[in-house]
Amino acid sequence: MAEEAAEEHELDVLHKPHAMPPDDVADVAAHDEQLHRRTLRKLDFLLLPFLALLFLFNSLDKSNIGNAESAHFTTDIGLRRSDLNTAVALFFAFFVALQPAGAALGRKYGMVAWVPTCMLLWGVSTALHTWVRARWQLYVLRIIIGCLEAGFYPVTVSYLSLFYTRFEFGRRLSLFYGQAAVGGALGGIISFFVFSYFPDVHHDHGDEGDPELNQRWQSWQVLFLLEGSLTIIIAAVGYLWLPHSADTAWFLTPEERAYASSRVIRDRMAESESSALPAEAADEDRDFDEESRGLLASSRPRSIYAAGKVTDDRGLTPHDVVSAFLNTRIWHILAINTLAAIPVYAFQVFLPLVLAPLMPNSDSSDSDADPALVNLLTAPPYVFGAITLYLFASWSDKHRTRILPVLCGLAIMVLGLILVVVLPTTAAWAIPRYIALNVLLSGTFIASPLTVAWISGNTPSPGKRALLLGINGWGNLAGVFSAMLFRPEYEASGYIVPFWWTLACVSAAAFGYVILWRNLKAENARRGEMLSKWDEEEVEREKSDGCGPLEQNHRAAKIIIRWLRNTGRFSSAVDWLEEATQSGREGEEKITFVYGL
Repeated sequence: MAEEAAEEHELDVLHKPHAMPPDDVADVAAHDEQLHRRTLRKLDFLLLPFLALLFLFNSLDKSNIGNAESAHFTTDIGLRRSDLNTAVALFFAFFVALQPAGAALGRKYGMVAWVPTCMLLWGVSTALHTWVRARWQLYVLRIIIGCLEAGFYPVTVSYLSLFYTRFEFGRRLSLFYGQAAVGGALGGIISFFVFSYFPDVHHDHGDEGDPELNQRWQSWQVLFLLEGSLTIIIAAVGYLWLPHSADTAWFLTPEERAYASSRVIRDRMAESESSALPAEAADEDRDFDEESRGLLASSRPRSIYAAGKVTDDRGLTPHDVVSAFLNTRIWHILAINTLAAIPVYAFQVFLPLVLAPLMPNSDSSDSDADPALVNLLTAPPYVFGAITLYLFASWSDKHRTRILPVLCGLAIMVLGLILVVVLPTTAAWAIPRYIALNVLLSGTFIASPLTVAWISGNTPSPGKRALLLGINGWGNLAGVFSAMLFRPEYEASGYIVPFWWTLACVSAAAFGYVILWRNLKAENARRGEMLSKWDEEEVEREKSDGCGPLEQNHRAAKIIIRWLRNTGRFSSAVDWLEEATQSGREGEEKITFVYGL
């Protein structure tokens, strides 16, 4: 019933004449409810699940090294436990650094060509872990996977936004991003069965590792080979399954393709009377969903974003690049999202190692804990995380808000972290500590996808949207921090010190989101006050071309252009920057644009 009510609401918004140009009203009215439901369900059951499957294996190939370590991976190949932390840190260092580059390349060459190719190669690299025998081999493979996975998330999320309107996006994104939690649970379950059928025969190896490693298969070898092979298969299917846009979707009829494309174009391009309202009036208008209150529809885009450009998975302009990197708000979001994401990446890799000391007869060490049981117990926390994420994302869409659910998710994380650091680490308190970890994981996955939904919903240009998501992808630096925090020397104490630091980081993130919320409301109020002083012609000029009375501000770009000219070289770079700054304000840069909260 809730699903049907949500779809009816979406139809109501599509049919409101004030939310689109007058000449589109008759066209929209011609599309009946049955066509809408049929098109949306095909997207939900054929496109969205496959994208979720891609992200599922993306998450598996990040976290499986932690599952393998619970079966004595580093000990068997003659490495130190700390080498695992170094390998994880190296993975995230390259993964983070290349996020915008990966997003830009994905946008340039298109999701259909870029992502399956990268996925195919990192699947091969995952499978090659089976034959790792030296430290440098482990480091090289993790670096390669980090480079190939960089940009996957922003490119895929940007691609997903080409098929769904903004008021449909939150729940769909939660189902997509929730695969990070599902991947953790599935990784634990796969590891349980692999380690059960290939029992780990642990020996106290010396520095040379297991002398019988080349004579018999270890359980972690089977795990790497299995998951790497599955990734390769899924990547190969991706070349055939994924369409470039709704116009080329093989699973839609011609009528459905036209409707699927036109509704996204209308959603991104339509004029909205609420866009020029003061912030207070916009906040009080509950007839619109969050994005309708001036988001995206607040202005008529330039022709470069018309028609196919709005729904195609390829295309990038100089203005997209310059305005993305000179956007001050994205750097604030990046900082707080990084702090909030530390638990996500810490538990993707280290949850089996955190749980091992809670096992009976483990003597505060994972050396005697049953790897199969440890990995099976990682599943419930991730299941709770996936369910909680979907509930909060649905609430976010229904009440047209993003930042408040993020703050609630951070509050759940803070509660879980407080319980973990306060409860004793003795075996008698193993069950309460395990419950506390379930509480902690329940709130862990909420902040990142809803932050991404906010960025996507407030960025009209598909190219700039992909780049901003790529910059936000630098938040994966949290993975490096988690590798530095959850070091082996803290294992005996139950990782209490890392948990204290994680609690401080999450609390700081919550404070940062409150500041973001306050700044957005202040910016909406400032824009509303400014618009009230402009005449109707000036407002319309700002809406259509971004050329209202307010002077263009390209100070940083002009400084760079002046410096490049003084060098007497890089003339092509000067021309490129001038092209990027000569156009008017676009999208959310326009004063008529009202930020959603």
